Amino acid sequence: MASVDVVYQPKDAVTLAVKSTMITGAAGTFVSAIQNTLSKQNVNAWGVFTRTGGTIATFAAMGGAYEFTRSASANLREKNDSWNTTLGGFVAGSIMGLRLRTFPAVLGYGAGLAILLGTYDYTGGFLSGYEKDPTIDEYARKEKLRKNRRRPIQETLDELGEGRGIYGPGYEERRRERIKQNYGIDVPVYTQPEP
Repeated sequence: MASVDVVYQPKDAVTLAVKSTMITGAAGTFVSAIQNTLSKQNVNAWGVFTRTGGTIATFAAMGGAYEFTRSASANLREKNDSWNTTLGGFVAGSIMGLRLRTFPAVLGYGAGLAILLGTYDYTGGFLSGYEKDPTIDEYARKEKLRKNRRRPIQETLDELGEGRGIYGPGYEERRRERIKQNYGIDVPVYTQPEP
């Protein structure tokens, strides 16, 4: 099997950072508006920018720094892998830690967000598990899984015994015999009616 060389396509880090800053800044404005609304002091509508405006700046700076670092590291390394996301997560987490004004917070928040985002990207970026192949019918896939993990009936009967919906071959005859022996009742043989 021949190895396929993937040619890296450089990204415009500044444009992506500006777009990300705008998006996360809008999200920060939304969160700031919620903070302003839930405050106990009655502050006018400009309180979104004056009182809780630091939230907007933090969100915008985190988004822009994340995207710029991720794109710039991908361009410098000429690889598009999860290390880029990890580096971007560290810088964004460090900006979040700057609000606490301590060096351990900067390193801690940076490391925490780097681990979280790097792991998420490394595992494929899916919260619902692996991506299923859209060309395979879901019913056929589940049937294949059932057949692949099916155990012989005798093994199940040896471990669990009969009953609870699990009956081995010849169960009806053994049941009839057991009822006759214990209670003296003849159980008639059930036959399927013909359609």
